[in-house]
Amino acid sequence: MTALDETGHDVHDAAHGIGDATDTEGDAADDTAHRICRKGEQMWVRVRELHDVHDGGTMLMFGEVADGCLVRIHSRCLYGDVLHSEDCDCGPELDKAMDMIQAEGAGVLIYLEQEGRGHGLIAKARGLRFSELHGVDTFTSYRSLHYSPDCRSYERAAQALRRLVPTAGRPGPQSDGRGLQRVRLLTNNPEKVAAVAATGIAVERIPLITAPRSERARLYMESKRAYRGHLLPDFPTVPAGSDDAERPEPPRPVDLLTDGAPDLMPTGLPERSAETLCGSAERA
Repeated sequence: MTALDETGHDVHDAAHGIGDATDTEGDAADDTAHRICRKGEQMWVRVRELHDVHDGGTMLMFGEVADGCLVRIHSRCLYGDVLHSEDCDCGPELDKAMDMIQAEGAGVLIYLEQEGRGHGLIAKARGLRFSELHGVDTFTSYRSLHYSPDCRSYERAAQALRRLVPTAGRPGPQSDGRGLQRVRLLTNNPEKVAAVAATGIAVERIPLITAPRSERARLYMESKRAYRGHLLPDFPTVPAGSDDAERPEPPRPVDLLTDGAPDLMPTGLPERSAETLCGSAERA
C-alpha cells in the first residue's frame, strides 16, 4: 500500500527522482494550457511530466477533467504510434482512445516512456529480429534473449490520477480533495485496471478493441492474450494483402526455452539477465 505524507504525496517519491514542481498534478499553475487541432477540431490541453526512473512519462489533460472521465494509460510504441506500423495494435489503440476522448470533449492521456514493454527500443528491435529469424512471438524472443517478458509498472501513472484534482464539477461525496475518485479506463490490460484500483479509484473498464490490420498484428494480439491475459477477442485470420508476400513468416507462440534456446542466440550479443535489464524480474 502506498504511504502518503501530510501533503498527500508518496513518501517514496524522492527515492525515485519524482515529485518536483512539474509533477504536482493538482496544484501546479496551468501555465501549459493551450489549444491543439486534431482531425479538424480544436481541443484544450494541459501537460504534466511524471518523473520516474523506469516508468515516467507525460500526462495530458484534455478539456475540463471531471470524476468519471475517460483515461488512457499508453506505453510508447515508436513503430505503431509514429511510423504507423501495421504489425501491432498500439497505434490504432491510441488513435481510437483519442477519438473517444475528443468526442467527449475531455479526458486524460498518460503517455509512458515504456518502449519495448519497458526494455527500450534496442531490446525491442533485437526481439523483433529474433522473432523473424526463428519464427516465434516476441514474448518467446525476449525470454530467449534473457529479457523479462514485460517489466512495466503502472503504479506511477495510477498515483498521478489519484492526485489529479478535477477541474470540472464538484468532487464526489467520498472525495478527500486529493484527486479523481472514479475513472473510465480505456484498456484491454487487467494489470492497468488493478494498478489504478489499488489507489482507491473506482475503475470502470472500457474495452479498446481494434481490428488487426495484418496477420502479423493478429498473431501479436493473440500472444498478448495468451501470455499477459489481455482481454481481446479471437480474431479470424487476416487475408494476405498485396504487400504481405514479402513479409517474413508470422511469429508462432513457441517456447524456445525448452527447445535449445541458447543455441539460437544471435552472435555478438552479451549475456544478460532480466534483473540487470529490468531492475527486478518480479516486476514482470
